[in-house]
Amino acid sequence: MKKPVVIIGMGEMGDLFARGFLKCGHPVHPILRGSRPESVAQAIPEPDLVLVAVGETELHPVLASMPSAWRTRLGLLQNELLPCDWQRHGITDPTVIVVWFDKKKGRPFVPVLPTPVAGPRAGLVVQSLEAIEVPCHTIPDEELLYELVRKNLYILTINIAGLRTGGTVSELWDRHRELAEKTADEILDIQEWLTQTRLPRGRLMAGMLEGFAGDPNHICTGRTAPARLRRALDHAKAAGIATPTLTAIAEGLAAATPAS
Repeated sequence: MKKPVVIIGMGEMGDLFARGFLKCGHPVHPILRGSRPESVAQAIPEPDLVLVAVGETELHPVLASMPSAWRTRLGLLQNELLPCDWQRHGITDPTVIVVWFDKKKGRPFVPVLPTPVAGPRAGLVVQSLEAIEVPCHTIPDEELLYELVRKNLYILTINIAGLRTGGTVSELWDRHRELAEKTADEILDIQEWLTQTRLPRGRLMAGMLEGFAGDPNHICTGRTAPARLRRALDHAKAAGIATPTLTAIAEGLAAATPAS
C-alpha cells in the first residue's frame, strides 16, 4: 500500500489535489477547520506528503503550529509565496508547487501555463497532477525563485492594475500597457526587497507575458485584489520603496468606495 498524503485545507485546491493523489493510489487524510493536526500526526507520523492547501493569509499560522514530525514533508502552493515565508518558520526544503491553473467552485480547472514543481516530493506531485490531466513539470531547485517571482509578478500586476481597469489580461496589456508596466516595475522593486536578490527583470517581464498569452481572457481582479494591494503597500512602506503607481491606485479605490 502506498503511503498516505495529508492535506491541510480542503477548498477547491485541496479537493483537486486530493483527487489526483487518490487516483495514484495514495490514501488522503484531510485536516479540516477545527481539527487538531497534532492528533493526526500521532496517528500518521510519516506521510508521503503534507500538502498545505490553505490560502496565503492562513499560511503562517498553519506553519507556526506544524507538528514537528511533518515539517520535513511539506508541500506549499500559495500565491505570493517566497522562500522567506517558509524559512522564517525554520522550514528548509519544502516541495513547492507554483500553481498556474485557475479553479473555481463548480467549474473545471483552467490551465494558464504548465505548473512547475520543485523539491523532494516533486515527482509525487507531478504524478498526481498528471493523473487528473493538469499540465505540470518538475524544475530544478535553482529555478524555483524565478518561478515564484514570475507568478507573483503576474498575479499582483493583473490584480492591482485591474482594480483601475477591470477587464481581462489581454485588455490590460493592449489598452493599458503603461499602467501595467509601471505596476509591474514597482512590484519587482518590492520582490527584490523581499528576496534580498537582484532579480532578472527582463526575463520576469517576458515570463509574465507568457502568462497573459496562456489565458488572454483571464479576468484581472477578484475578491482578494484589494488585500493584495494593501500587502504590497505595507511591504513598500517597510522597505522605504516609492510606489507612486500603487499609491495612486489605492487612492482611487478609496475615493470610489462609499463611506460607511
